[in-house]
Amino acid sequence: MDARTLARARFVGSPAMTHQDALLQFTGHDLAALLRRKAAERPGHPFLTWAPEPGVSRTWTYAEFAGQVASLAGGLGRRGVRAGDRVLMHLENCPEFLLTYFACAHLGAVCVPTNAMAAGPELAYFAELTEACGAVTHPKFAEKIRGHCPGLKWLAITDDDAGQPADAATAPRPDERHAALLAAPAPQRPPDASAPLSVLFTSGTTSRPKGVAWTHANTLWAGRLGAMQQGLRGDDVFQVFLPLFHVVGLSWSVFPALWAGASIVLQPRFSASRYWPVALEHRSTVGSHVIFSANVLAGMPVPRGHAFRQWCNALWLPEHEAHFGMRMMGAWGMTEMVAQGIVTDPWSPPRAGAIGRPSAGYGVRIVDDRGRDCLPGERGNLLVRGIRGVTLFAEYFGNAQATRDAFDDDGYFRTGDNVLLHEDGSIQFGDRAKDLLKVGGEGVSAAEIERVIRTVARVSEVAVVGRPDAVYGEVPIAFVRLPADGGVTGLADAIIAACRRELAKYKVPREVVFVQDFPRIGVGKISKAGLRELAASGAAAS
Repeated sequence: MDARTLARARFVGSPAMTHQDALLQFTGHDLAALLRRKAAERPGHPFLTWAPEPGVSRTWTYAEFAGQVASLAGGLGRRGVRAGDRVLMHLENCPEFLLTYFACAHLGAVCVPTNAMAAGPELAYFAELTEACGAVTHPKFAEKIRGHCPGLKWLAITDDDAGQPADAATAPRPDERHAALLAAPAPQRPPDASAPLSVLFTSGTTSRPKGVAWTHANTLWAGRLGAMQQGLRGDDVFQVFLPLFHVVGLSWSVFPALWAGASIVLQPRFSASRYWPVALEHRSTVGSHVIFSANVLAGMPVPRGHAFRQWCNALWLPEHEAHFGMRMMGAWGMTEMVAQGIVTDPWSPPRAGAIGRPSAGYGVRIVDDRGRDCLPGERGNLLVRGIRGVTLFAEYFGNAQATRDAFDDDGYFRTGDNVLLHEDGSIQFGDRAKDLLKVGGEGVSAAEIERVIRTVARVSEVAVVGRPDAVYGEVPIAFVRLPADGGVTGLADAIIAACRRELAKYKVPREVVFVQDFPRIGVGKISKAGLRELAASGAAAS
């Protein structure tokens, strides 16, 4: 047995379960049934506490939350929503997000959470692809939804903008209020773990964003595995500020807390000034972070007497453990992975900066460009194997070809990430093979920005790369080839205007750099590595 074969046998492993085997663990259950079971087991225990800014906190017990979910499901049913119908949710973090998500689960409908920063054309694409029947949104987004999603049959609007009072001009009519949906509770469905539950969108690394379809079993798996790996208990208080329309806020946080029968404290967004006061008031014990939020808090004093015992972050950093005085977990995953596919554990901590080791239920390979398994010390492409519809996503909604292309001949999912395998078996994140930027924790597709810029008159060639940023991690920079006549008057403004019109604010390039030509490799391919060096140095090619 050669070294590479031995490395694969020692390190990889692969799930032995079939799809049917994997579903057996959730027989007689789905997400709605899990909520009802927890409500029956601990009806008076706090499930959700909403901590708006400003405003007074409100708490739902398990029984109160489950009861309101059933009533909301009844109201959605009266609007004509049936099992399998898609419901668009264009919301920031708020109680209505979770109430609507679980109401769809109760009905057998499919909820479609969208990035709250999405631009109008992006929303139109999401609604058209999923053929959404209706939408739930905030007052400040209602006109954008109406203008770009004309095919919707109904619109339900929250009373406020994620805790902020709505302007009088945008306040919903009485019949449009989300609260007006409450009706007689919808009857319970027979649980079906294999039924579709939600569609979350990728960042669109090489094309338009793809809809990642999750089943009920996916969410149950995320809850079960997440609760186990994070060691959650029924007396835990999970503080959540990361967006619920992303996998970390929803699948790594809410579902594990529910599985454990724990409590959730929900904030509208990350706020450095509000994070610790909320944590102290509600005695938060666990939380999920991204590098951006953890780094900001690491630059601030840690209050005495906090109750945190653990945070989960993208990397395991011992200096953060020392600063915050609590256990830090590193973890890696993606929307298609549903749960934490790679994670650190307290019994064998990895080296600093690592994301961990493969989680239970996943097989992992790290291969070079020739498909050979990497040896320790080598970088390679990360492949993950699991059970579709349980430990991995079910499919890309409405895109069978993309679903097929996402897996290799051995059934491994091509993550598009490059990683480094260490001697101790831990894995360190390298870069994104598909050119995905991370702006303040948000995935940003360079290809999507380039597509918009190419529509601007006199733009012949463009390439977008990330530039390191102390606050956001990285920000997009657009390199544009000079027009043939050499004139650039007004062109940068036109490019930025087009991006602001078509894209979410965080995707808009921070700078437009004009170049005579691009650094190139091979047969004329633009060298984005060279452009990243230029962007980082602040220099422009001439």
